[in-house]
Order: sequence, then structure tokens, then C-alpha cells
Amino acid sequence: MKKRFFCSFLGAFSLLHLPSFGQAQKIPKQLDALVAAYAKAGQFNGTVLVAHHGKVIFTKGYGLANREWNQPNAADTKFRIGSLTKQFTAMLVMQLVEKGRLRLDGPVSDYLPNYPKPNGDKITLHHLLSHTSGIPNFAASAAREAASRLPTTPQAAVRGFSALPLEFEPGSTYRYSNSGYILLGAIIEQVTNKPYAQVLAENILQPLHMQDTGYDLPSTIIPKRAAGYEKTAAGVVNAPYLDMTGPYAAGSMYSTVGDLYQWEQALYTTQLLSEAGKAQMFKPFKNDHAYGWNTARLLMGADTVAVLRHAGVINGFRAFLLRAPKDHHLVVALDNESNDYTPKISTMLLRVLYNQPAVGPEPEPQPPKP
Repeated sequence: MKKRFFCSFLGAFSLLHLPSFGQAQKIPKQLDALVAAYAKAGQFNGTVLVAHHGKVIFTKGYGLANREWNQPNAADTKFRIGSLTKQFTAMLVMQLVEKGRLRLDGPVSDYLPNYPKPNGDKITLHHLLSHTSGIPNFAASAAREAASRLPTTPQAAVRGFSALPLEFEPGSTYRYSNSGYILLGAIIEQVTNKPYAQVLAENILQPLHMQDTGYDLPSTIIPKRAAGYEKTAAGVVNAPYLDMTGPYAAGSMYSTVGDLYQWEQALYTTQLLSEAGKAQMFKPFKNDHAYGWNTARLLMGADTVAVLRHAGVINGFRAFLLRAPKDHHLVVALDNESNDYTPKISTMLLRVLYNQPAVGPEPEPQPPKP
């Protein structure tokens, strides 16, 4: 579930020769050729969706959703999306802010009186949302890794890191922390007196008719769910088991590319949040990180394009959502074989939309021998 950053240097890769941009009907063929090259190279196994000026022009699955049943990935395959969950948690917080039930400058102690002082008095919701709280990333700790197979509760998860010393003074710097979003989930539950999954469904999923998205409760039967895999020197194996009560509000959702398109389209409207609220949510702070999003400017020929993006990394799955709001372009890539190329593939697909050369796959490094 840890955040991974992506940088591309076009000179370091061989260019994939695609058909000229040409007419609009040729674009899907270019997109398919690009993703197929990565799939053939063993660097992508999942489903992608591309929207051009707000309209879906391409969606396709590659590889297998379930190897044991030889079930292919498809447009409606459900994937765990890891830290893309943070976008939804940030939206729930901002909705409660607009309702006057939370304050961005409100300290944690205002909402969780039992949170240890003095840290609870100086860490605000803004710090949690922007990864500037100083709370250690408990999800990356050895203790958390050992307990990841066991069910937990938000209260137990918060106790696991609340007494730890801060890594820096709140607001002074940036360090990605799943702990902050777990804490936000606990605050949402405390304020609403409802489980996080219920608040998520009532305030986002149901209004947007995202019927193929949800909180991955351990007991829930989820049709068309992809199995998660990892590559080893011995071949592809089932990903290690992870109880999804652990990632919680920081990473426990599943979705489809189509539902994530519906989510992204709603961000152009005020159905979920006012224009002022969205402006606050998308505003970059330290390290160009906004609330649940990373901001960037990508070079597209002679121009730069402002984008919002985020990765999701969780056992057996990789996810990436990349949007260019000015032009209403969107790329979603969901992978169930732990391939780390979803950021690169997404960026290359976006380049196709801007009539720029796309970069093909490099030879994949071989896993270390046991």
C-alpha cells in the first residue's frame, strides 16, 4: 500500500512505433497496440480505460483475472485499488467539512478525545489529508506487516501508531503516511456514528451509481473479482493474504475501470462537493500533494499539461488513475499481477491523446533467484 512515485525519461526507452494520430477512430487502435505491447512483454495484466474529452473511447482487459479458472480480465472485472481509496476518504472528509461537522484546522483531539496528547492537539485534519502530520507510516512497519493477515478494527489500528513519536513537527514537511488516512477513517466514523463503509456507500457510491465499487469486507462475495498475483523467480504465484480491515480508509476499496470513470466524471460537477470545496481538495501543498491526489505538470510536446494522479499498491494489485482536467482526459489502469508499470503505461496512453510519441516496454528485470 506504500506510495510509489514515477518518473519517465523518454531518452531512456525505445519508442514504440504506433500509427499516426490521424482521425479519432484510429486512436483506440493506437491505445490497444500500446497496451498490448506491455502485456506481451509481461508488464501488464489487467484492464485499462481511456476517456478523450470526457468520452470513453477505449476500454479492454488483458491477461487473466483468475489463472486457476482461466478467466480473462474484462471491462467489468473488479480489482482492489489500494491507495486510490484515499481520494474517496478525502472526499468524505470534505463533505463533512462543508456540512460543518469537521474543520480542516480542527485538531485530532477535537474528534477523538482519547488520542494521546500533546500530538492530538497539534495534528489537524489538514495535516492528515496532506501527509504532513508527522505520524509514522505504520502500514510500512514490521509490526504491521506481521499482523496484516489478522482482522483488526479502526480503534486497534489507531492504537498501533498513536503513541509513536512524531517523525517531524506537523506541517513542517511531507512524508506519505497511510496512518493519517486510517485516522481520518476513524474520525469519520466517530462524527457520523456509522461504519466507514456505510458512509462511503451513502455519500459517494450510491449517488454516483457505482454498483461495482465497495469496501472490501472480508465476508462479502464479490462477483467478477480478480485474484491477485505476484511474480517470483519460480513464476507467478498467489499474492500473500491480506485482511482488508487493515488498510481500511487508506486502501481497502475495490472497483472497476468503468466505475472509476463515473467517479472522475463527477469531479467536474458539484454533485458531491462545491466548487470551493473541490478547489481546496485539489490544491497542492508540500511535495505537490493535494488531498488524496498528487499534482504534476507533464510535458506534451511544446506544452505542459496539468494533471491529477495517484497510485494504488496492495498485495497482488497495482492501480493508477491519471486525469488531465482542462481537456477532460482520463486514463485508468488496474493490474492484478503486481506489475509496477501502471504509472508508465498510463502516462504513455495520455501521450497518445496529445499526439505525442509513446514509449514501449523495456525488457523486464528478472526476479532474483531464491
